[in-house]
Amino acid sequence: MTTLRMDLHRARTTLIEAELCPQPSERFLAAHLAALRVAAIVLAMRARPGRASSRPRNAWVVLAEVAPELGEWAAYFAAGQGKREAVRAGVTAIITCREADDLVRDAHTFLALVERALP
Repeated sequence: MTTLRMDLHRARTTLIEAELCPQPSERFLAAHLAALRVAAIVLAMRARPGRASSRPRNAWVVLAEVAPELGEWAAYFAAGQGKREAVRAGVTAIITCREADDLVRDAHTFLALVERALP
């Protein structure tokens, strides 16, 4: 199995796990992770070697730079980064069922969009 196929499989698997999580906060975290994995696929294919920065950069910022057509998706998922960090720190009550389900749906849409654009 190629690296690309393995990465796509990992993102799909994470989305399935998100759908099965009983708690909204867990669904939210898994869906956001799946979206990050999809972004990593695009970054791996489009990032130019030799442009590495000495300091870490946010994946969503880099995604918007290397794939401007995905800029709105990058902004959308970046907007959820603060909540993701809060949930990871244990603040789980801030995520509603609706919000978690919306993120799962949107991560599925993002994955499908990226899959269609792959060579």
